[in-house]
This record gives sequence, structure tokens and C-alpha cells, in this order.
Amino acid sequence: MSSAVAIALALAVALFAVTATFALARPRGRYDTIDTTWGAGFALIAAVSFATGRTGALPAALVVVWGIRLAVHLHRRNSGLPEDPRYVTMAARARRFPALRMFARVYLVQGVAMWFVALPVLFAGPGIGAWSAVGTAVWAVGMFFEAVGDEQLRRFRADPANAGKVLDRGLWRYTRHPNYFGDACAWWGVYLMACQHWPGPLTALSPVLMTWLLARGTGKPLLEERLRERRPGYADYVERTSGFLPMPPRRR
Repeated sequence: MSSAVAIALALAVALFAVTATFALARPRGRYDTIDTTWGAGFALIAAVSFATGRTGALPAALVVVWGIRLAVHLHRRNSGLPEDPRYVTMAARARRFPALRMFARVYLVQGVAMWFVALPVLFAGPGIGAWSAVGTAVWAVGMFFEAVGDEQLRRFRADPANAGKVLDRGLWRYTRHPNYFGDACAWWGVYLMACQHWPGPLTALSPVLMTWLLARGTGKPLLEERLRERRPGYADYVERTSGFLPMPPRRR
């Protein structure tokens, strides 16, 4: 399969994933269903690419593990909670054809972003070399920060005594977003694995986009804006804790 066909197939898979999700989410009145598909969609792209012989077994497996873990985590987190306020606000502002606007502005945009970020997977072919080894190590660091950070936050929120408090222990002592850092790190690892085969190095903008979305786009800034309003101690936490890269806490 040529690179052009593989890229087009990945786009088709991403658009199918978000469209099918919208068909399920619309009757439920829960647009945040797309959060679960964000991780699962990457896993589906990697699986299809592996089935067509484009992607090696190791990079495909790593992306599937990353995507399924994220999908399960976000599904469990959202279950039992009301609709995400971001989507409620966006739907309320859409005066005409709100469902169509949400599909275009949320689902299609995330589908295209998913496809673009996943491009390194299409060029991470079979065989293990130096780039594959380094990429796997970077991916493992990312998975550690993401999985452990999410679990630490889950346990913190599950304790009623922590209501209104700020988590500043564990990995959260060194970065305000260990899960976001882990996400970005995992995709830089996948990109390094793609560098094993040409034209994999040309997909560098894919992990750049993922990192930007997490650190500057729809991830960190929007989340921290809400936390500043809800957590009285969050401003002080921001002053002493790195915003993204893990760093020792700053002394006051």
C-alpha cells in the first residue's frame, strides 16, 4: 500500500470513528462521548494500519495500549457526571442547527486532529532499530506519567476529605499536568519510532500539534481557568509548580 493510500485510509477511519460516535451521542444528549473516542480512534487507526501491513507490530501495539487505556479512563471519569460544561456552552451558543454545528465544530475537528496526530503511526514500519528502541523508551516514560498521574488524581477525588483542595502530591508535585505531559511524551515516542523508516521524520508536526493542543490549546489553559475559579488554593499551586514539564517545586 502506498503512503498516499495509507494516509487517505487513516483519514477515512478517523472520520468514520467520530461520525459513528456522533450518531450514538446525539440521542443520548451527551456530546462528551467524543472524549472516549479520542483514545479509541487512535487505537483503531493503528490496528487498521497494522492489518494492511503498513505499521509494525510493536508501534501498533503501543498505540493500541495507549488509546484503549485513555478511552477506558475517560469513559469511567465521565460516567455518572453531567455533560461537560464546554460542550453545554458551545451547544447553547449555536442558535440554529445546534446538532449540525456541534458535529462540525467538535466531532469533525477532532477527527481531523486525530488523523493528523496519528500520521507517524503509518510510517512506523516493522523491524526494531535504534530509533525504535529510543521511541519505545520515550513512550514508556509518557505512559508512566499519564497512567500514574490519572490514578493519583482519581484516588484524590474519590476521598471526600479532599473536596475543594488541590492535589500537590506524587507526580502532581512536579507538574500541574502529569497526564498531559505523559500524552505528549507518548506521541513523541511514536514519532521517534517512525523515524526508523523514511518518510517518517517528515511527520514531526504531528507530535508538535498534540503537544500544542495539550499545553496551549484546548487542554491546559481551559482546565486551569476553571480550576482557578473552583479551587481557592490553585493560584498558589500555580506559583510553585511547573505548568507542563516535570520540574522541582519552586521555593516561595
